[in-house]
Amino acid sequence: MSDNERSRGQMRVSAADLPSLSGLLTLAVAVVTVAALYLAHDVLVPITLAVLLSFVLAPFVRMLRWAGLPRPPAAFIAVLLALAVILAVGGVIGAQIASFADDLPRYEATIREKVDTVRQVTIGRITRFLARIDDLRKGDTGAAAPPQARAHAGPNQSPEATTPAEPDESAASAAESATSSETSSVGMLERFLSPVLSPIATLGIVLVIALFILVQQDDLRDRFIRLVGARDLHRTTVALDEAVRRLSKYFLAQVALNSAFGVVIAVGLYFIGLPSPVLWGVVAGLCRFIPYIGAWIAAALPLILAAAVDPSWSMAAWTLGLFVIAEPIMGQFIEPLVYGRSTGLTPVSVVVATIFWTWLWGPIGLILATPLTLCLVVLGRHVDRLEFLDVLLGDRPALSPIESFYQRMLAGDPDEVQDQAELLLRTRALSAYYDDIALRGLKLAAEDAAREAISMTQLLSIRDSVQELVDELDEHDDVQPTDVEPAAQPLSPAPTDAPNETSPPEGHAMESGRSMGAVLCAAGASPLDEAASAMLAQLLVKHGLQARRLVADRSSRAAIASLEPGDVAVVCISALETSRSHARLRLLVRRLRRRLPDAQIMIGLWTQNENGANAADMVGEVGADRCVVSFAQAVRACLDAAWSAADSAEDKAVRAEPGQGAVTKPLHAKAAGASAG
Repeated sequence: MSDNERSRGQMRVSAADLPSLSGLLTLAVAVVTVAALYLAHDVLVPITLAVLLSFVLAPFVRMLRWAGLPRPPAAFIAVLLALAVILAVGGVIGAQIASFADDLPRYEATIREKVDTVRQVTIGRITRFLARIDDLRKGDTGAAAPPQARAHAGPNQSPEATTPAEPDESAASAAESATSSETSSVGMLERFLSPVLSPIATLGIVLVIALFILVQQDDLRDRFIRLVGARDLHRTTVALDEAVRRLSKYFLAQVALNSAFGVVIAVGLYFIGLPSPVLWGVVAGLCRFIPYIGAWIAAALPLILAAAVDPSWSMAAWTLGLFVIAEPIMGQFIEPLVYGRSTGLTPVSVVVATIFWTWLWGPIGLILATPLTLCLVVLGRHVDRLEFLDVLLGDRPALSPIESFYQRMLAGDPDEVQDQAELLLRTRALSAYYDDIALRGLKLAAEDAAREAISMTQLLSIRDSVQELVDELDEHDDVQPTDVEPAAQPLSPAPTDAPNETSPPEGHAMESGRSMGAVLCAAGASPLDEAASAMLAQLLVKHGLQARRLVADRSSRAAIASLEPGDVAVVCISALETSRSHARLRLLVRRLRRRLPDAQIMIGLWTQNENGANAADMVGEVGADRCVVSFAQAVRACLDAAWSAADSAEDKAVRAEPGQGAVTKPLHAKAAGASAG
């Protein structure tokens, strides 16, 4: 290779290692978005509050529209209702705060006594201990040194001598006081009105924006669809409408549950005897919008007040018990009944989102973290361009069961795969699990092996892990759980009466004591074929058949020549990776046909679909008798072939003994006739 070619090759490798332009553009968009959220929070917070308020008010608008009102009046009435509720809550909070402020001096003595007691028990002990150490260090020679100012004082000058009088500044002071008096009233007015006017202005902006959102909901929806899903208008419209309805129900339910929690706290504190119970109930309901820690933040102030009001600690204990009982009941029992088993967010995503939104928007971000994150997850589930949000923040598994099977097998961790299998086997039969999960996972491995993405060492590791999994699952029978509805098995194909039936027959096992040949489970050319062969052999044994295994490295001429023709009735060759192994399969079938002329030879094309579109072509290419595409089909075919072989053997035995009568047909023939009828 010349130097120019070598340099060009290095340039190509280095260019491939550089990040793509789309990745850099995505990173730039993310940085700009975060910066915009941080810098424009004064504008975005009211808009966000208005959007969330519109979700809460949307059901009321729909109810008013069902009553016959047009959308603008219905939206206006809903916003007025929200304003009335907000003003009522604000008035209650203000009245309670004023009443609490008037009663606060009565608790001053108790507060001082409790603070002194706590100080003596904690800091006081430390202070006394340090003072005792200091006394021991100084001893009895701790006389204070004379002040330094006394050494510098003259013989006739006292240290307390006053400094010379400064020039008179009365004129300047008078001018300054005159100027300040003019601005003091304006400053005082601004200082007292600013904390009041700012929330009122924000509330007005939120209500106005919410009103326009509710009035122009259809137009805003169409504009959003134009931005994110114009290629598939129907699917995007249906998905967005469903998302809006789900979010509206969720936020309305959250408001109702948090309000109910506040009512429970207020009633409980009233009977406990805590002052201003309505105030603390409202605070508890509002703080509960903060995930995980909101209720305990709300419990801090009532606990402090209970300790200040009651000379003993009984009121504080009752208050703590109220929150300890109410919050778990609401969070662990009532909310799952209302929301379902999950709100759609993982605990980690909720915590990270809370930290993120609090950093961006401060305390209001702490309250809005969960609703905003839930909105992003819903958008990610219904908008293809935002799917990464659902992957990062949603509670749905990032990998499907098939992908998880392959990933854990590739990592050499069959224990986690076994845990997943134990869970899935509660709702499906063993053959259904092998067909729906294991075979499809091995198909992913075969695809990676075909493009040389995994090495032979990894293939051998996957084979060993699958064998370990098969051994662990040997205690499970291949039967459908009786307490599971068929609809609860989305991955398991429904049983049919078609020739390519994908469910093994129930109650169609071989009778013990019958003389018949075994089923030879042969592997094709890959270690993955050996893994599939191990699963098939286990299923055949569970259905009463004798199963033998012929691994890939033993399918030579000598190994096949050692087989006894009368012992094998059916041969099933597992073939996962068929793109490069046609010649090997053809040679294997030829050897088996020569050694076992009476055996039926099947090819298990486990990577094909259930309809077996390429089955006929594969059968003709390799010279097999039949092709199956699932373990369920293979089990049924092996059972039918074994019964036929057993019947033929019995018929020959009867014909060989002239004095014997007719042999009764086996039980499975009656069942087959009944099903055919």
